Amino acid sequence: MNNKKELSPSVKDELLGILKTRFEKNKNRHKAIDWDKVLTRLEANPTKLWSLNEMEITEGEPDVVGYDKKTGEYIFYDCSAESPKGRRSICYDGDALASRKEHKPKDSALGMAEDMGIDILTEVQYRELQQLGAFDLKTSSWVQTPAAIRKLGGALFCDRRYDTVFLYHNGAESYYGARGFRGYLKV
Repeated sequence: MNNKKELSPSVKDELLGILKTRFEKNKNRHKAIDWDKVLTRLEANPTKLWSLNEMEITEGEPDVVGYDKKTGEYIFYDCSAESPKGRRSICYDGDALASRKEHKPKDSALGMAEDMGIDILTEVQYRELQQLGAFDLKTSSWVQTPAAIRKLGGALFCDRRYDTVFLYHNGAESYYGARGFRGYLKV
């Protein structure tokens, strides 16, 4: 293995087994999508498989939620019940992280996502995810923030309370033990 973003055969096999089991258990998330076609696409994209493994090891529980007919790509979202445990207590982005003089979080949502080779969900994608189940009943997740809001020091996050999805704002440098981020990846 020369490329750090390539899985060993044993890790690859284990991940594919986890993804297949999750896929079969949650058919409501991907009606009319065939696992064998997803598997073929995954096996042809080792770097994307590496990114899915990063989503998995940070407890995001990635699963197929759609298919892009234009590109032929399958869309994976983090489908863990709560914001992924391995991605909490982080601020929004690198500028926010750099602005903290003390009590810095370990990382930022955008920085971690970039390192993992994924993107964080938009508000629209977050609301789409909520159509597939009830997520973030106790936690919240940073979502992509428009440049105009970010320029003024803010960032956006969402959660689900009272059977309703809420969009909120906070200073981008803030971080909380119950706030992380959800990612997506096209394969």
